Amino acid sequence: MLSDRFPFIDESFEKLALTIFQYQAENNRVFNSWLKSLNWDTHKIKSTNNISEIPFLPVSAFKTHKVVTGDFIPEVIYTSSGAIDSKHLVSSKKLYLKNAQLSFEKFYGPAKNYAWLCLLPGYLERDGSSLIDMAEYFISISEHDESGFFIKGIDELKYRLDTLELNGIPTILLGVTFALLDLTETLSPMKLGHTIIMETGGMKGRRKEPIRNEIHKKLTSFFGVNKIHSEYGMTELLSQAYSFGDGLFRPPPQMNVIPRSLETPLINSELNEVSGLNIIDLANSDSCAFIATDDIGKVFENGCFEVIGRIDGSDKRGCSLLSI
Repeated sequence: MLSDRFPFIDESFEKLALTIFQYQAENNRVFNSWLKSLNWDTHKIKSTNNISEIPFLPVSAFKTHKVVTGDFIPEVIYTSSGAIDSKHLVSSKKLYLKNAQLSFEKFYGPAKNYAWLCLLPGYLERDGSSLIDMAEYFISISEHDESGFFIKGIDELKYRLDTLELNGIPTILLGVTFALLDLTETLSPMKLGHTIIMETGGMKGRRKEPIRNEIHKKLTSFFGVNKIHSEYGMTELLSQAYSFGDGLFRPPPQMNVIPRSLETPLINSELNEVSGLNIIDLANSDSCAFIATDDIGKVFENGCFEVIGRIDGSDKRGCSLLSI
């Protein structure tokens, strides 16, 4: 059992994951093709009772194939930004948003209690961003009228931030990393006592990629806060993990991260080792709940994980065995 090796995975999660695996393995043509290329026949799919044996689908499959379980007309198609876009077909936008809300509220409490100031250039400028839909939803349910998106209205952002601070209203400044760094070059340093600074994503080609610790040191100094929080999500996943500023991401209950060997990707590696990151996201009912990401990091005994970098040439790997 996977729970025997990784103590943060409870038996109920593993049983549900196994049920979802067997259903998706039979009803997802891309996942089924991937398994068969690795000599998983129908009998093996139906008889397996050990999640640790399951080959996770390379995330690059979303760039080249229609990864869907069953037959449905998608209500929304989420896309990534890149040379080749990933596409995630989702049957219900409402279910995605409710899942995102549950993921956030697991760690921070009711999303409606916060004012949401969203600084997400690059995402707002294109269609199909799951992050924008999530932020828009949180803005819509917020009890505070100051919530909103900001692209060029930096003075307005500063005014609302000051107003919220003055009134002691809990606030989240959600920003793509390069945009938060741009603020440090545009505004005067602040001293925030009621605001969480939460970064998501990197430079998106706007700046040289610096070391995360250097980013957080600069941002904590500028905003006058002790920690910079982070959100971990991707187009191919419907759940999000969160870091409270210690560099460790905490997955919500419907998500677990499993370390895989960098040398032998179909084998799990040990906790606390530099590994590839496999993710089980039970919210991925429309697509595939078992994703081998292109991220490198470490997974720890309590289920938290750290992201260190990306696998070199990752777009060129993974799905060459798919026959459909």
